Amino acid sequence: MSASSFDELIQGFLDRISATRSPHTVRSYGSDLSQLSEHVETLSDFNEQAVRRWLREKGKTPTTRSRKLSAARSFVQHLLDLDLIKEDPTEGIEAPYRRKKLPKAISQQQAEALLDQPSIGKHPERDRAILELAYGAGLRASELVSVDLNSVDLSRREVHVKGKGNKERAAVFGQVCADALRTYVAGHREAEPGEKALFVNPKGRRLSARSIQNIIKKWAREAGLPDDVSPHTLRHSFATHLLDGGADLKTVQQLLGHESLATTQIYTHISIERLREAVAKAHPKSNKS
Repeated sequence: MSASSFDELIQGFLDRISATRSPHTVRSYGSDLSQLSEHVETLSDFNEQAVRRWLREKGKTPTTRSRKLSAARSFVQHLLDLDLIKEDPTEGIEAPYRRKKLPKAISQQQAEALLDQPSIGKHPERDRAILELAYGAGLRASELVSVDLNSVDLSRREVHVKGKGNKERAAVFGQVCADALRTYVAGHREAEPGEKALFVNPKGRRLSARSIQNIIKKWAREAGLPDDVSPHTLRHSFATHLLDGGADLKTVQQLLGHESLATTQIYTHISIERLREAVAKAHPKSNKS
């Protein structure tokens, strides 16, 4: 089998996954596997030693190495499905350990400072409603901009959103958030005729995710909070403060729209660290041997 034929196998794999994977993933896999083909002349040369050489040369960091190994394993599964190979050349290669970065969260006092400050900007009622919904329901920026007016039920204090994978869920929020939304919708939402979006820009059209990010950064700056406060910060804070208040992990998983409980469990580490810090600061024996 010629090298070009090996490239054709790679292209066949990319064509196959393009129906189920994002264009970004397909491009990333294509780039990684084209580098792999430089180390493999024939399919019979596609072995563990060739994969290790490729990873040594191109996988300079744990993140890069892990990504490339994932691409290779997906390609291997494709070849196994087609019965073109009998053994997995990546089976004996371990993915590098990557320490999962804990998401940042502001404290409850900082959240109060952010939300309770005087109104700022040209559209304070809209912006306050955005902040309350971001923190009060733990929504992503993409979910905030996709919310339609008819998706919000103020009497039941819930909003229906589409999360990752286009999966729908009901997110709930408190009375303060409901009041902020009611004030905005009743007298300050100036939308074009037929516009369905809850949050609109000065032209009356759906607000962009970038605008949401800028609004939150502006309010955070005015409240004296760190410069890196973002919609995701408020979502992380929502989850962390729920756990700090005694909410169970399964409930937080459902509210965040996580498919796997393992994704939500990272927030338990944040809560434990907060407890550790509290003991270190307050307990008389904490800093004594």
